[in-house]
Amino acid sequence: MRAITGLWRWRRNPLRRTTDLVEAWLALAVLLLVLLAAPLAGAAAGTSVHGTLQKAVRDQRRDRHHVVAVVVRRLSRGPLTPDPETPSGRDAHSRVTAEWTAPDGTPRRGTAVADLKSPLPGDRFPIWTDRHGRIASRPLDGATADTQAALAGFGAAVLTAGLLDSGRRLILWHMIRRRHARWDRAWAEAGPDWGKADTGS
Repeated sequence: MRAITGLWRWRRNPLRRTTDLVEAWLALAVLLLVLLAAPLAGAAAGTSVHGTLQKAVRDQRRDRHHVVAVVVRRLSRGPLTPDPETPSGRDAHSRVTAEWTAPDGTPRRGTAVADLKSPLPGDRFPIWTDRHGRIASRPLDGATADTQAALAGFGAAVLTAGLLDSGRRLILWHMIRRRHARWDRAWAEAGPDWGKADTGS
């Protein structure tokens, strides 16, 4: 809006300088570029990230398996840690030695994090494993992938708008420096005559 009002203000103003028009046209051009380029950049980035994340969702759903593990013994009697993957982050977890069966039927044993407050030997709890039976993180879900893709698209749009505005500011900075340099030269030329009684006579 400032670009449009700037153009209108300088339309027939006798005090208008060429640089004033350049500044106003530059602001209007950047505004139009932001309105066009930022959404396109955001859509392109969001689509790209969405495709990558959805592929990761499919791969993880194919490669990760939900199995039941059995507690052999508890490893830590320290304070319980919250589960970072739960919405509330309040579910208690404990480190235990556990046994489980890999997707290929191979028995496995190792350290796991059980979502149990006070695990006892023989307690059962769910874990995620890869196709070889190694403990893996919970697979990415589609809703989380969609959210991350939307955030990536929004970030790309904001970054594009910021880069365009930074370019405008850089051009204006150079224009103002040149203008000040011209003023300095003009003052230097007029300065020696100041204060003289016969100036202009």
